[in-house]
Amino acid sequence: MKKPHWLALALTFAALTTPAAAQTWPDKTVTIVAPFAAGSGVDLLARHLAEELRSKLGQAFIVENRVGANGNLGAGIVAKAAPDGNTLLIVTPGIAVQNKFVYKTMPYDFEREFDPIVLVAKAPMLLLLNPQIPAKTMPELITYAKANPGKINVSSTGVGSQPHVTLELIKQAAGIEMTHIPYNSTAQQNSDLISGHTEAAINYVTTTLGLASAGQARALAITSATRIKELPDVPTLQEAGFKDFEAVGWYGIFAPHGSPPEVAAKINPVINAWLKTDAAQKALGDLGMTGAGGTAKDLTDWITKENGRWNAILKKVIVPQ
Repeated sequence: MKKPHWLALALTFAALTTPAAAQTWPDKTVTIVAPFAAGSGVDLLARHLAEELRSKLGQAFIVENRVGANGNLGAGIVAKAAPDGNTLLIVTPGIAVQNKFVYKTMPYDFEREFDPIVLVAKAPMLLLLNPQIPAKTMPELITYAKANPGKINVSSTGVGSQPHVTLELIKQAAGIEMTHIPYNSTAQQNSDLISGHTEAAINYVTTTLGLASAGQARALAITSATRIKELPDVPTLQEAGFKDFEAVGWYGIFAPHGSPPEVAAKINPVINAWLKTDAAQKALGDLGMTGAGGTAKDLTDWITKENGRWNAILKKVIVPQ
């Protein structure tokens, strides 16, 4: 049976034009949604990426801040955006892993509504002590904590935050009890640690490096898999006996599910190449981050690992809002 003439023409036209159209991406301004405030680490990282993508792909990339609900607001907007590659999202652990335990209702289903592009960077945390606490190593802290169960007050940036759940993982792995004290203000968290109102704190390197460098607090361990050049004498938790321990903030680029494969195919190599440059390493270092990179599948595998790392702890310590 012959196809109608108009259908044959339409199919021929589609076959000729679809690949060409796909290959022209990006053909208009691309928006990277940063779901946190202007000036935050997430925002500044997004702006570095936008500039590099503009330079290499020859099209405007802009950053739009859509702030609220620990990233849920911005993520929900991108999840519902047209899957044409013109709206992207910079994702944090909260958006991908933790928020589903924190909030009773979610504006998106992360696994179903987003496609991975590239894991850009990781951000390690420091565990710090007030100098009045006698422990100078993690084994000494564990011994002290076991002798004083629940008496060490450890501050974080809030219930369900990456520092909080990392603290819970440390406590579980070490078999110790310490009391979590959530803070809304990093400045107040640091002030109370220095003054001795709290005995310990856990937070990102970018907000704690000054305390450690000035000797106002003792940096006991770093949560990344390797040491950082800014604090070469501070051991990792792995070195302190925590087998395979790695707990970091991280930042990845995602597109709405069903976006053209050309989007990832073009963005991924640009970002991977940029991460190898001195300029990128300096920019990330200034933000307390280290470069990651890899394929889109590597990013998927990373999130699978993150879910496995955190889900049991999150179910235990989080009461949904």
